[in-house]
Parts: sequence; structure tokens; C-alpha cells
Amino acid sequence: MLNQVMQDAINAQILNELFASYSYLSMSAWCEHKQFVGCAHWLRLQSDEERVHAMRLHDFLIARNCRVTFKEIGEPDNDFESVAAVFEKALAQEQMVTGQIDALYELAFHEKAFAALVELEWFITEQVEEEKTAREIVHKFQMVKDDPASLLDLDREMNERTVVVE
Repeated sequence: MLNQVMQDAINAQILNELFASYSYLSMSAWCEHKQFVGCAHWLRLQSDEERVHAMRLHDFLIARNCRVTFKEIGEPDNDFESVAAVFEKALAQEQMVTGQIDALYELAFHEKAFAALVELEWFITEQVEEEKTAREIVHKFQMVKDDPASLLDLDREMNERTVVVE
């Protein structure tokens, strides 16, 4: 069993992952409303992925005979300046989650919660990939700027994302 400090911190990260999921769903809805259906599709899958991350932490706590507690999820941004701004927000969100995971890993190290360290290594690796992908998308939007044909091509490309089962 994990000590209460670690249980509280992991429960807080579950909330962070659920907020990220909620935030991506909001971004998806905005894109859908603006007729960027490919971007909306990509963001909805990202929302699903963040929920899977929350459930992975949930299941870890259950496996360690700990209590999972839920708190209120905050309201995400619901309006964006442009589709490019949506993905800039997504990148910033991934960078924030990376900081949260790093802090949680550091806490687990100090608390000598070795099982948590092993579990969190997966999240560290995952965050490297998440940031890389978001950074690449932001770069593509910066390259195409406001060119309508290029934006449509990029939207089509985003629609090619498939579900990744973890």
C-alpha cells in the first residue's frame, strides 16, 4: 500500500488527466463547430487517450489497495482564436502535464514509493511522445499560416489518426 502523501498525489494526477481529457473534448467541439472535422477527430481521440491515462493511474491505486477519490473537474477553455491556437493550447497542456508527471515522479522517489516509480516511468516516456506530436502539429500550422488550401490539407491529414489501444 502507498502512504497517504502518494495516494493524494496520484489522485490529484488522475484529476489532471481527466481535466486534460475534458479540455481536449472542448477543443474538439470547437473545431467541429468551425468545420475542421479532421482536427476535431484527432482531438477527440486525444481526449480518449487522456482518459485511458487517468484510468491507468486509477487501476494502479486499486492494485495497491488504495482509495481512489474524485474531485470536481475545472472548466476548460471553450473558445479559441483559430485552429492553430487550439493546437498551441494542446502543446502547452502537454508541457504542463509533463511537469505534473515529473513532480509526481520526484515525490515518489522521495517517498520511496518504488512501485509508483515503475508505473510513472511509462508516463514519462508517454509524455515525451505527446509533446513531440503536439510540437510537430503546431509547427505545421505555423508553416501553413492562414492559407485555406493548406489548412484543408492539414485538416484531412489530422483525420487519418487512428485509435491506439494501450
